[in-house]
Amino acid sequence: MTKPYAQRITLEPGKRSGHPCIRGLRITVYDVLGYLAAGMSIEEILDDFPMLTSEDILACLSFAADRERQPMLVAA
Repeated sequence: MTKPYAQRITLEPGKRSGHPCIRGLRITVYDVLGYLAAGMSIEEILDDFPMLTSEDILACLSFAADRERQPMLVAA
């Protein structure tokens, strides 16, 4: 099953140390999540980064939610 963010979130080994980026740009999912966690609104992020779309930001949230659903391995 294709994830809704599959066309928006990219992984490139040579870009941003291989962290997930938005559409091949140098803006990582972590960057966007950090801005949201710091209290920026989606509109503020879009104003600061006009190359992004609201769909890009929602893709970051969806990507993070999927990563959170994966089981964690706990060392014994």
